[in-house]
Amino acid sequence: MRAAIISNPQTTPFSHNFPRGATATFSSMSQKSSCSFTIKASWKSEGSSGRSLAVKTKNLSEKWKEFQGIKNWEGLLNPLDEGLRDEILRYGEFVKAAYGCFNFDSTSTEFGSCIYPKGKMLASCGMEKSGYKVTKNLYANAGVRMPEWMQQWAPNWATKSSSWIGYVAVCNNKSEMSRLGRRDVVIAFRGTATCMEWMENLRATLSEVPKDLSAAAEEEEECCDCKVQSGFLSLYTTSSRTRRSLRDSVREEIRKVIATYPDEPLSITITGHSLGASLATLTAYDIATSLGAAAPLITVVSFGGPRVGNKSFQRELEKTGTKVLRIVNSDDPITKVPGFLADDAAARWTQWGYAEVGKELRFSSKECPYISESGIATCHDLTTYLQLVYMSETRDRYSSIPSNKIYVDC
Repeated sequence: MRAAIISNPQTTPFSHNFPRGATATFSSMSQKSSCSFTIKASWKSEGSSGRSLAVKTKNLSEKWKEFQGIKNWEGLLNPLDEGLRDEILRYGEFVKAAYGCFNFDSTSTEFGSCIYPKGKMLASCGMEKSGYKVTKNLYANAGVRMPEWMQQWAPNWATKSSSWIGYVAVCNNKSEMSRLGRRDVVIAFRGTATCMEWMENLRATLSEVPKDLSAAAEEEEECCDCKVQSGFLSLYTTSSRTRRSLRDSVREEIRKVIATYPDEPLSITITGHSLGASLATLTAYDIATSLGAAAPLITVVSFGGPRVGNKSFQRELEKTGTKVLRIVNSDDPITKVPGFLADDAAARWTQWGYAEVGKELRFSSKECPYISESGIATCHDLTTYLQLVYMSETRDRYSSIPSNKIYVDC
């Protein structure tokens, strides 16, 4: 019989991932020794020196397309396939690195930037053996602005409209490519971290997808009523005087990568948490529609993402062949907003009618015997999501593993 103790002592206003430190202790009456570990929130920015949950499956070369969703993960989700679980955790590490690289220090003039040079980002977050190289830093610009009278007294960090949001990394290690069965390109996004991003999150009504983002644009003048959340769309498409839009940066980098490796099997995996999960979905849709038939297999692995668009957007996304795997905690309210689920008929009468996309892999933190804290912060934290995926096997993962295999965040 095991007991779990979780505390949640401190919060931060800058992210969905509020708990600064949550300590859990596991003990077993059948063992004299006990193992304990500390979970620290995903947003902590000193880099990741802790051990990863991800374990590399020996050889994916024969099943990589199935793990990337080519068959919509048929037969792999219930129960969760061990190899797929390891891949989900591996991609979760890239999201964790996006948090670890972000400068959360609001007293710093560099608030909102990446704290590591591009060549040292992954190594600084404990991913020096990932086999990937960061090729592009990505920035998002908020389209909303504070009123002038508020800008006069608000601190600089509160009005910052352009921030580092993630990166593009390309697998360039021959042994890793051999294991994966292809060259993989990862686009990773962090969650909400600035006041202006929070303001965009609150713009929850639906806006029509621009024609140059629409799969229907080539066939029809209109976008088949394809709509997405206004704030997410703004963060993806807005440019500033000093920064290109996230959309333009992603398009340029992906085209460059495809041109560099034209004769190799290639995959694009876009992953993110919270706001980053929504941006991952928009990014996948944009890449698929802008590349058309030239697009490789595009997969989204999202953690704790809110809804993105309406029923028409769901259909258009499916038409592109993009595969989306949403990892959801039933007890996380962020995955149940914005708006409400609505079919086409209901959506015509409201700006709040959304639809879920892709396949869902659902867990419940309340049903997990090792997580006793049920607050919104804990339920939504990326660390909780990775723990739930890790403990998804039917056998007791804590009965025989050494303590150094238990998750220790940065």
